[in-house]
Amino acid sequence: QVQLVESGGGLVEPGGSLRLSCAASGTIFSIVAMGWYRQAPGKERELVATITSSGSTNYADSVKGRFTISRDKGKNTVYLQMHSLTPEDTAVYYCNRHPTPWLRWGKDYWGQGTQVTVSS
Repeated sequence: QVQLVESGGGLVEPGGSLRLSCAASGTIFSIVAMGWYRQAPGKERELVATITSSGSTNYADSVKGRFTISRDKGKNTVYLQMHSLTPEDTAVYYCNRHPTPWLRWGKDYWGQGTQVTVSS
């Protein structure tokens, strides 16, 4: 069974930086595209950044130029480096396969996510 473990979140002041990590196990991680998603309170989950198996990246307009997605196939890990954070970046951040999430028992599977709070 696939398992995703996100980490690296925390409380940071506006303008600060964080690096999120997502460790994947139980799946052939290296051949799939991955994405970072986020969900703010009261809002739908949104796609933030994607990376293909070959390393091509794409970003939501709201984070372009501030966030960088990368992956280490040897470690089965995908990263999200975030700079110039604003309160609007506050959300729970998740990683998953892109464009379709992995399934567990017939349902979309999501890890526990990692909370990012940007506040002074």
